[in-house]
Amino acid sequence: MQQGKPWYVRARLKTRQLMLLLALDEEGNIHRAADALNMSQPAASKLLKDLEEMIGVSLFERLPRGMQPTWYGEIMIRHARIALSSLGEAGAEIDALKAGYIGSVGVGAITGPAMTLLPAAMTRVTEEYPLLRVSLQVESSDVLLERLAQNKLDILVARLFARHDKRNLHYEALAEEQVCAIVRSRHPILQLKDPSLAQLAAAGWIVPPAGSVLRHRFELMFQNAGLEPPLRVIETSALVFLTKMLEQSDYIAVVPVDVARYYADHGIAAILPVELSCKMDSFGIITRTDWLLSPGAQIMLQALKEAAAPVYGVRFPVEEQPV
Repeated sequence: MQQGKPWYVRARLKTRQLMLLLALDEEGNIHRAADALNMSQPAASKLLKDLEEMIGVSLFERLPRGMQPTWYGEIMIRHARIALSSLGEAGAEIDALKAGYIGSVGVGAITGPAMTLLPAAMTRVTEEYPLLRVSLQVESSDVLLERLAQNKLDILVARLFARHDKRNLHYEALAEEQVCAIVRSRHPILQLKDPSLAQLAAAGWIVPPAGSVLRHRFELMFQNAGLEPPLRVIETSALVFLTKMLEQSDYIAVVPVDVARYYADHGIAAILPVELSCKMDSFGIITRTDWLLSPGAQIMLQALKEAAAPVYGVRFPVEEQPV
């Protein structure tokens, strides 16, 4: 590409071309992509041809039964998705302001901080900015990071592992997440002074799904002690089911300590007085470095940092709130 003005200025890049790239990626066929955008196939072909000529590379490989993006095409598709998502966010923010709101923010969190940090932070936000629309998603770190990359979330309170691509991510540590075992309040095992790991291995357990970090470390705890992991297990990440199952059975559940304390404080379950060695990694606040936070997201980010002091004892520099 020639130097000077940005290529997209010289190419007179059109929004329809970006939409076409995404349609081609989803449909794999120029005819179906054109139909999806309510344009003729010749018009779609010309839009793509003009873009490829300006960039100087082929964005799609023409195959007998469709089209497949080249490496150049994959780059353009990824950035087209980001650009269109950004425009969508701009429209949503404008609509919110026109409706009297001050904006919106999407927050994702793993279970532990969702029970402790998020309520404290959201209470601060709703008191000072009652017209800020806040949405919360509670999922695993892997799911949340994927949604952050897709611009479906603005801020995460989650974990980063070695396998994660940390480019374009800003991480600020909060705390380590401890785990423990919980049972129904009149569970027979509570009569034992110090249940052994062998006794725990023989019990029925409610555990996270296979493939999760906690599940792996839970099973490793028994294997390191020369024991077979529990054979009677129910796999679930649904806390509503978990608490109901505990109430109606003698199963034991492994959960974050923050969750366990909440259940114990409200009489939903009792914490088993046994220290589990299957600890989790630390978690923190995650944002993107290649994406500017909206004013609403900045407000939420500051509220999370302020709430972290009483909850985790972590203090962040005080930042000026957006006007």
